Amino acid sequence: MHIEIVTTPNDALKESGFGSLKACNSVLDAVQRLGHSVRLNVCQTRACLDDIVKRRPGLVVLAVKYVPVTNEDDIWLSGYFSQHKVNFTGSPRDVLEFDSNKVKAKMHLTNKGIKTASYFIATPGQYKTESQLPVAFPLFLKPLDAANGNGIDDLSFVKNFADFESKVASLYVAFNQPILAEEYLDGREFTVAVIRKHNNELLLSAVEIIPPTSTNGLRILGAQAKKDDSEKMVKIDDDETRNRVAALAADAFNSLGARDFGRIDIKTNQGGECFFMEANLVPGMTYGSSYFPEACKIAHDLDYDKVVELLLAGGIARSSSTLPPNLQPDSDHLVAAL
Repeated sequence: MHIEIVTTPNDALKESGFGSLKACNSVLDAVQRLGHSVRLNVCQTRACLDDIVKRRPGLVVLAVKYVPVTNEDDIWLSGYFSQHKVNFTGSPRDVLEFDSNKVKAKMHLTNKGIKTASYFIATPGQYKTESQLPVAFPLFLKPLDAANGNGIDDLSFVKNFADFESKVASLYVAFNQPILAEEYLDGREFTVAVIRKHNNELLLSAVEIIPPTSTNGLRILGAQAKKDDSEKMVKIDDDETRNRVAALAADAFNSLGARDFGRIDIKTNQGGECFFMEANLVPGMTYGSSYFPEACKIAHDLDYDKVVELLLAGGIARSSSTLPPNLQPDSDHLVAAL
């Protein structure tokens, strides 16, 4: 099969998708080793995407969610290729909104009966006193849609109103968007790599993430820890905990309507109760460090090439499908039908 990978320069994005060009080349190499013809496209214009459509690949691997274009709206790749009836990996455009907007995902899953940390949205000066805050201290503050731990550090953990105001103001200046304030969960942190196999079963790779201890004695998974790769990912030895974490991830993945693959982040409180935190539906694929392939390796001893093979499985199955037009790759009804 002829497969094309689409990415865009990462410095133009708040959300990095698979990662750097190095990560995309690792995916390309793996696809080649699987015996496919493959091409990597670093697109910055609509014309670049139009050229891909003209070549009519059997599958397009979306390494980012969108391509920012100067003086135009961002081009969301799932919507673009769906419109042009080109088969692509990952979730449809509407589902990817749950990746980019943490609050939208939380609201959707809360309505589905899935537990998530209590939260509210804040802008500078919106709340005048502590008594007006919808959730009690301690709180955890982060940008509404930034990825890779951006904006998260020791000061994200706040225990009083002065610190709350200060962090909201600094994040607002840095990211120019409302701030997500969450109930602080003081338990363990997990991530689950989810892959929907061609037989529609979910492969769930649940692992625990242990951030380094900061100077303030906190374990916060922020941008610096991710940049330094100073956090640890470890196997979950306790069957009960692993099953609870995996079950919540599966429920979240299915309830969001996600397709093919994604990563679900989960935290617990001191009592061990699990809460959905966020979904990453275009997960990092940097060889040797990204959570998605590393979770698959730790939980199921899958090497990088096997992970890439599984990521492609759903898309390849759709390409070979004899489904009627309304259930072909561009259709929102495909997941429900399967």
